[in-house]
Amino acid sequence: MKELTTLPNIGKTLAEKLVMIGVTNEMQLKEMGSENAIIKISTIENNGICINMLYALEGAIQGIRWHNLDKSRKQELLEFFHQLANTKNKKC
Repeated sequence: MKELTTLPNIGKTLAEKLVMIGVTNEMQLKEMGSENAIIKISTIENNGICINMLYALEGAIQGIRWHNLDKSRKQELLEFFHQLANTKNKKC
């Protein structure tokens, strides 16, 4: 878990969630991708996901703060998140 918290945007709480889905290092997170990671987290967290978490995961994968994500990538992630939320009947 310590390795995960060295990544941008990944604090203790998000690192714990990643470990719960089997991600323990940067390479595993990159291989899984932000979309798959948020899907897996949503299966263990009842209403415990939000768009900022998805942005944080993508930023960690890219090695940047999520605020600096490309606008088009943020839009893609937002559309993905809305589809995920609608599928799971979550209000965001």
